[in-house]
Amino acid sequence: MENMPIKITNAQRAEILTQALPYIKEYYGKTIVIKYGGNAMINELLKEQVMEDIVLLHLIGVNVVLVHGGGPEITDTLKKIGKESKFVGGLRVTDKETVDVVQMVLAGKINKTLVNKLEINGGKAIGISGLDGHMIKAVMKNEELGYVGKITEVDVTPINDLIEKGYIPVVSTIGCDECGNVYNINADTAAAFIAGNLKAERLITMTDIEGILKDKDDPHSLIQKIDIKGCYELFETGVIGGGMIPKVECCIDAIRKGVKTVTILDGRVPHALLIETLTDEGAGTMVVEDLDK
Repeated sequence: MENMPIKITNAQRAEILTQALPYIKEYYGKTIVIKYGGNAMINELLKEQVMEDIVLLHLIGVNVVLVHGGGPEITDTLKKIGKESKFVGGLRVTDKETVDVVQMVLAGKINKTLVNKLEINGGKAIGISGLDGHMIKAVMKNEELGYVGKITEVDVTPINDLIEKGYIPVVSTIGCDECGNVYNINADTAAAFIAGNLKAERLITMTDIEGILKDKDDPHSLIQKIDIKGCYELFETGVIGGGMIPKVECCIDAIRKGVKTVTILDGRVPHALLIETLTDEGAGTMVVEDLDK
């Protein structure tokens, strides 16, 4: 009985659509960048719902840009060829063989799978990588990490061209330098640069946690809205620590690059994207420049 779908009347459906109308008006013609990757991509049912949400947003006039990573799939593929993954400071040590696998998995398998799922659900999507048009330019972050890239420049012209033609751009986060070397790029960082250069209305980064918590062991202690000053206070007190530090830093970077709001969204919530964009409820932590403005 617990898994039976909830039955709603036509009047209730109409009420739901009416409540969504102000949000549809607000985002019509605006750009929303969605960062999707890591553990948030593992559950196939949730992945299908994310694709449905993106297509719906696109069909109501929102310019959706999907930026993805794929760490777990890269790890699995490396394991299949007998190569162990090593991490330093949360970043994958990437030698020449590993970066070839990263390119194959991100720009190939994952990118085209997401494009295919969007198309099946009624969307128009084209997959590109940071190599296309040399969109994401990078240099080596440090020699210890190997071919892990530090972004120097992002040219969003290819993304804008696809938006103008009515497509959903699906971007895999690999970059290159002037010599043609390929680099593994952190997807959160790439999404922040892309959203900033697009002057996006919003950046939504989908993850496998509730958002920023006052108490990391209490999912009910979710902070629904916070500003940059508040984030730095939580850095200092250790409330934001570990793997959350780079995620929140990317949120701050995106806002400083001109994005109005950034949301860390719990990708485990069914249809979290629609809840976040088209309802009052929200489904994560929203980061803004200044709560007093």
